[in-house]
Amino acid sequence: MTAIRAALFDVFGTVVDWRGGIASSTRTWLDNHAPDRTDIDTGKFADRWRAKYQPSMQPIREGRREFTALDVLHRESLLELLLECALPTDAAEDLNRAWHRLPPWPDSVAGISAIRESVIVAPLSNGNISLLLDMAKNAGLPWDAILGAEVVRAYKPTPESYLRTAAVLDLAPDQCLMVATHNDDLAAARGCGLRTAFVRRPREHGPEQSSSEPTDDWNYVVDDLLELGVLLRQ
Repeated sequence: MTAIRAALFDVFGTVVDWRGGIASSTRTWLDNHAPDRTDIDTGKFADRWRAKYQPSMQPIREGRREFTALDVLHRESLLELLLECALPTDAAEDLNRAWHRLPPWPDSVAGISAIRESVIVAPLSNGNISLLLDMAKNAGLPWDAILGAEVVRAYKPTPESYLRTAAVLDLAPDQCLMVATHNDDLAAARGCGLRTAFVRRPREHGPEQSSSEPTDDWNYVVDDLLELGVLLRQ
């Protein structure tokens, strides 16, 4: 088989804990800007914000809206959610920046470092460059390059997002390994010729999540990124 030259990572959920990070930042934001709103369940607030994520990108995927950075889409979704919850909107940007400082999963930094010993490591994320760069600085993520949707002007799972990322690295698709905890992301990547690695993240959606299992025969299935690093060195 063609040797893998790069491991490309989904970020939200695979590398960082988006739900826990957004819930924690929302609590701090509420304490500062709406201290009387003790009725807000911050985990559910994070879920509702995330539920707007895919729909916000769909007009761009379909060519009905020009490419727009995820920071902008997140802010638009947040403003909608704040109005739905009767919360103040004047400090929305403070909360929107929470996506820039999401915490890594416990194995992420060491795991990516281990994988980096064998191959190039970079995000293949719907995040914009400044978001991913701030996140990497905050979390200590040791990327070789910061690649995001605005580099390729396309959002996953459109084929262009995978194929253009490989091309930016001057690699063939089958020289790239897509690493994700989302089966649909891996299916789209495999459809473009990339190799695939499924990482179990049984708490991505919080403590009530029941499982995180592969739904297909991916090239690798691992419990954490450290395990993937070992496999790639073999």
